Amino acid sequence: MRHNKAKNQLNRFTSWRRATILSLARSLFIYQRISTTAARAKAVRPTIDKLITMGKHNTLAKKRQAFELLGDHKLVGMLFNDIAPRFAKRQGGYTRLLLLGKRRGDDAQLAILELTEIKEKVKKVKKNKDKESKPASATGVVEGKTEVAQDTPVEVKSKTENAVKERPPVIKKPAKKFFSGIKNIFKKERDSL
Repeated sequence: MRHNKAKNQLNRFTSWRRATILSLARSLFIYQRISTTAARAKAVRPTIDKLITMGKHNTLAKKRQAFELLGDHKLVGMLFNDIAPRFAKRQGGYTRLLLLGKRRGDDAQLAILELTEIKEKVKKVKKNKDKESKPASATGVVEGKTEVAQDTPVEVKSKTENAVKERPPVIKKPAKKFFSGIKNIFKKERDSL
């Protein structure tokens, strides 16, 4: 009998369920936000809480325990050096579960599981040296109209140059009718007697 054995079995046997949960935990630490079913997300939350709590202690023994579960040195380093320090002031509530909707195929409830303290990546903006050196009025071009700035040459672009850069429209072939495709599948060669 299974008295007091309440856990979400996810319709899997033990090793498969454990592999699923650890795979989801690895993915969450790498991407910080994953999309999965609500049942799997609820099943993986206790494991993630335990791993982040291990990361907050930051001892060699805890690192070895985390490596036993995660199986990747880089991931353990990321957990102890990057993820766990973000949660130093929190006593729990490391993850957030956002319900999406039902999956079309099997009507399973989908959810987004994410860390509550997400480190956003800073996007680097590339700057063109040409645009920095010349202000907009100094170039002298405003779609067909020319402006004359002091001591700068005037550039004139014609509409034909812009037309050359645009691609011609793609002509789509008409789709084959459904029944003509089925006729070709079931067409038999006549037996010659």
